Amino acid sequence: MVTAINNVSVKGKQVNIVIEDGRIRSIGKATRTGKGVTVIDGTGLTALPGFIDMHVHLREPGFEYKEDIESGCAAAVRGGFTAVACMPNTKPVTDSPYLVKYILMRAAQADKCRVYPVAAITQGEKGEQLSEMKKLKDAGAVAFSDDGVPVSDSRMMKNALLYAATFGLTLIEHCEDKSLAEGGVVNEGENANLLGLPGISNAAEDAEIARNIVLSEVYDAPLHLAHVSTRGGMQLIREAKARGVKVTCETCPHYIALTDAEIAGYNTAAKVNPPLRTEKDRLAVIAAIKDGTADCIVTDHAPHSKEDKDGGMYDAPNGISGLETSYAVCYTTLVESGTITQERLSELMTYNPAAILGVECGRLEKGGLADITLVDNGAEWTVDPQKFASKGKNTPFAGKTYKGRVEYTLVGGKVVYARREEI
Repeated sequence: MVTAINNVSVKGKQVNIVIEDGRIRSIGKATRTGKGVTVIDGTGLTALPGFIDMHVHLREPGFEYKEDIESGCAAAVRGGFTAVACMPNTKPVTDSPYLVKYILMRAAQADKCRVYPVAAITQGEKGEQLSEMKKLKDAGAVAFSDDGVPVSDSRMMKNALLYAATFGLTLIEHCEDKSLAEGGVVNEGENANLLGLPGISNAAEDAEIARNIVLSEVYDAPLHLAHVSTRGGMQLIREAKARGVKVTCETCPHYIALTDAEIAGYNTAAKVNPPLRTEKDRLAVIAAIKDGTADCIVTDHAPHSKEDKDGGMYDAPNGISGLETSYAVCYTTLVESGTITQERLSELMTYNPAAILGVECGRLEKGGLADITLVDNGAEWTVDPQKFASKGKNTPFAGKTYKGRVEYTLVGGKVVYARREEI
């Protein structure tokens, strides 16, 4: 299979990219035409390494009415993602080799993007007994997390870190002190008070970040901290990295672009965990992205049905359907504003997630894996969740206008998404 992308921008230069057998054959003046060659006119477009999201919820098995692997992968490629790592809070929990293999089988059937299963740290995500990590890794798991259920028992977390490090595995930890967060539904502060809603303080997140950093440092074991949303959390991580602690972290587009002002009118689309924070926290997250404290941007893609999200602020589940808005939100907020470069955004959305998970990513160089996203950075578009490929239409970005639109997504040189086919 041969694909030629003609007259496309790569790092500011207009080039032609020739792809053969899933890899980049050349970048320069040469091109290919003829029978069996897929030709893409890249005029006005920028070629980027395909995005990798190391924190998504594909919901299958068990919650297919919210999302399934096929619809989740369709949403991923529509958002420019060539690979996603899916969290284990399925039903049953992904804590057995059988379920890891099932997810990989369903991803192969969907035949869209690469899917990397994340298995549970503890059996059933109950925090009582470690999962069989080596068997899960052998089955295809790339990392371990109890996701929205923090490993609260410090001895269990210590054992998990040591066990995972033995096999070169990554732990992804949701940082939340449940005793401090109990009963809260939104960020603690003025906006919660105006609505009469119980809040979740920054301390609930910061306290667990601090504990996990201590464990990582004392036992010299790598640890990845999920969806960091607070200024205190980023400062703790910054200081830990300066001491040489093997800690990495991620944040999300909604913590970069939004604040807890979005909950006005009891807007359940803005209900997430950790909650949207204050403007000071948002700016601190951006500062952490700029100075290298934050390693990755992930979506924490969490699709829900309309019926579930319409349940009111107390009962509605947390989460945003984020795969199809991520690039535009990040490009507009971070690159278009001049805060970071396009290259830095690629590090956050491609190279760093791949390095943490230990998977290959697309590189725009001869011989590189041909996982490529073509974007029109000049295009403005307004978010309409009814056009999402995801089953989840739950997003606080609805009706907002951003720059940066995904036009094509290629996985292994194969076009798996083309916007022109939607027009």
